Amino acid sequence: MKISTKGRYGLTIMIELAKRHGEGPTSLKAIAKTHDLSEHYLEQLVAPLRNAGYVKSIRGAYGGYILAKEPTDITAGDIIRVLEGPISPVEGIEDEAPPQRELWIRIRDAVKDVLDHTTIDDLANYTDEGESDAYMFYI
Repeated sequence: MKISTKGRYGLTIMIELAKRHGEGPTSLKAIAKTHDLSEHYLEQLVAPLRNAGYVKSIRGAYGGYILAKEPTDITAGDIIRVLEGPISPVEGIEDEAPPQRELWIRIRDAVKDVLDHTTIDDLANYTDEGESDAYMFYI
């Protein structure tokens, strides 16, 4: 399964809104500038997120977007499904031979489990402290 720029940039929008949750609206222009992304492309991605009820738009001079729900109530899986469609490692799982079908189902379920148990709040507050020593080798 490959996540396209739609899913990746959609998560970026949602993480930035979660970081600023409770501080008022954030413009897509600010997010685009921070991450060196196309503002026009982000506008295309935020529409389905708004239609799905994950973001609200605020009009006016100081307008922008805010999360429509608490960051703890929105998962990465929610966002990926809205922007990418169903989560599946291959098309036509039901047509596969039983051993392969079982493998694809296990992979799909593992990916779904990670995406559905990772909230936007988790991603917004992620720190990699302590990770730098994880691969330290001494000779």
